[in-house]
Amino acid sequence: MLLHMSNNPRKSGSTPRHSVSVAGAVTDSRGRFLVIRRADNGAWELPGGVLELGETPEAGVWREVWEETGVEVEVGGLSGVYKNLVRGVVALVFRCRPVGGALRGSEESSAVEWLTGDEVRERVAEVFAVRLFDAERDGVVVRSHDGRGFVEGL
Repeated sequence: MLLHMSNNPRKSGSTPRHSVSVAGAVTDSRGRFLVIRRADNGAWELPGGVLELGETPEAGVWREVWEETGVEVEVGGLSGVYKNLVRGVVALVFRCRPVGGALRGSEESSAVEWLTGDEVRERVAEVFAVRLFDAERDGVVVRSHDGRGFVEGL
């Protein structure tokens, strides 16, 4: 597939910068989703964060879920790749299942809860909620958004 980029940053002489983050779409045996309330802005989201240098994506997901929730997970396959076009963040979301630990908050999460699909729709912003619902599908989804809504492909 050929893509035409009318606003190619390399033509303007700037070097594009991206951050890579990872998140866990953790689902329990009752079909509920593990979410956190971020301590910095109060938003409900999947547990996750910036991937550290020298860290595999799977190890990063395990670490972030454990740090933010107290839940130990088995990290499964990649379910989605999401790019925030405004902030330059590429998020890799992995399917996970809980295997131990106990719910607890952290410096990054003021609350941790298991939510039903309906509760996710009520509390979690669409650009994050869809990541949980995408994880229930087969395959890998690739989506781009502007922080509030999704952007169609070229």
